[in-house]
Amino acid sequence: MTRLIFLGPPGAGKGTQAKVLSENCNVPHISTGDILRAAVKAKTELGQKAEGYMSAGKLVPDDLILDLVRERLGQEDTANGWLLDGFPRTVEQAEFLNKLLDEIGQSCEFVINLEVPDDVLVSRMLERGRADDKEEVIRTRLDVYRKETEPLIAFYRGRQQLKSVDGNQLMDAVSEALQKIVTCDISD
Repeated sequence: MTRLIFLGPPGAGKGTQAKVLSENCNVPHISTGDILRAAVKAKTELGQKAEGYMSAGKLVPDDLILDLVRERLGQEDTANGWLLDGFPRTVEQAEFLNKLLDEIGQSCEFVINLEVPDDVLVSRMLERGRADDKEEVIRTRLDVYRKETEPLIAFYRGRQQLKSVDGNQLMDAVSEALQKIVTCDISD
């Protein structure tokens, strides 16, 4: 059973690597952004609540995100595993996730942390050429990550679930390193 959480700063390649691993292991790649968009599109009760915040330009509150994750992990395609990307973002969310997994009889195999130096992250994001990828904004996002999300590294290390991978390599080398860590149990 492949159930993993991807951690790492913005620009580390979490989404890219989670997508590759998801395809290799034949399990869904679940990102909170995708969950929100899918729930809004499907007009679920939670999606309609989230849309109210999103259309007003506000952040979707934690409790609503947590309910959306609960709903998503209960769907049929997650029976053989999942890869979470972008959740949890805080120790509080990680504690909720642990309780949720206990409730639904699942467990997280381990947590993958992609490590990339800040200067490389800034360079990568500037090369993307997105409108909001200005150096000052990127550095602010990295500061927020360090303050809010980086404590998860110690949290999961303390639970003996953390596996760190050097994300400052060519994409194929990172994928290969991940594949050595993750054994995909593919059952039809």
